[in-house]
Amino acid sequence: MELNINGIQHHVDVEPDTPLLWALRDDLAMTGTKYGCGLAQCGACTVLVDGQAVRSCVTPVEKVAGASITTIEAIEQDDLGKRVVAAWVKHQVPQCGYCQSGQVMAATSLLRQVPHPTDADIDAAMVNLCRCGTYNAIRTAIHDLASGSTDGGA
Repeated sequence: MELNINGIQHHVDVEPDTPLLWALRDDLAMTGTKYGCGLAQCGACTVLVDGQAVRSCVTPVEKVAGASITTIEAIEQDDLGKRVVAAWVKHQVPQCGYCQSGQVMAATSLLRQVPHPTDADIDAAMVNLCRCGTYNAIRTAIHDLASGSTDGGA
């Protein structure tokens, strides 16, 4: 099966119903996307598929063949993704960091769709779980990005 991941065409020899997460981690050694729950509940496995946040642990590879898939490994190649990462650093969002690749992907998708999100927009989009409880820092970083005060070199 052919997958366009981070702008590069990859061939993966997996069953069509194999979750994208396992093709990324096991077949392509892209381990930035994390396994959390396997039920699309926690969001640690979030990647972008055609710019939309998708839970890769329950997304069969056959459903994303032909789509543009972006993982955390390439998020800083995108201007918005780079600014999200800079805001995460500026606001010291990560603690243990396990969920943060998924959080960054979800925030990038949100800001691409809604450049100036309200608290309600953030609440609706940022549903990934964080065991460390960095939700306030995440909200602050997103509002900072929306206000335009975070540049790429923060």
